[in-house]
Amino acid sequence: MKPLIIPIENKYADTIVDLILNIQQKEFNVAITIDDQPDLLNIQNFYYTNGGCFWGAFINDELVGTIALVKFSDNEAAIRKMFVKKEFRGKEFSIAQQLLDTLINYCNENQIDDLYLGTISILEAALRFYERNNFNRIEKESLPQTFPVMSADNVFCHLKLKK
Repeated sequence: MKPLIIPIENKYADTIVDLILNIQQKEFNVAITIDDQPDLLNIQNFYYTNGGCFWGAFINDELVGTIALVKFSDNEAAIRKMFVKKEFRGKEFSIAQQLLDTLINYCNENQIDDLYLGTISILEAALRFYERNNFNRIEKESLPQTFPVMSADNVFCHLKLKK
């Protein structure tokens, strides 16, 4: 079953918050609240204003995954909010892969040459996924100065899109 992946905005905020907080808090026991992520309540301004985007993956009108792009310089951006509901993970659905492919296509169409991300070390499956997609781990000190670091992140990755 192929998900419908579309740009989503503030009208989905409650559904997005519900999906992401459940995964962060209940599944992975990450001590993070909605207060730590005000971007989720203002997707329009936070993601779209500087040329980024926020996508949702839907199956039968249910939001089952998200990925977002924060553009922080003319040709650099960060992946944020990559989450897929537990029941929809894995190769059978490939939702994470389709979300990432959508984001990379957007980058290629919008002259974004370098993609970065920060995550936490306990999200091992996520890190393996990024590594399979040619992301390389880098030290925090190697991040561009304008990269928007999240306080919880302790692992950072980079993907050079333009060869």
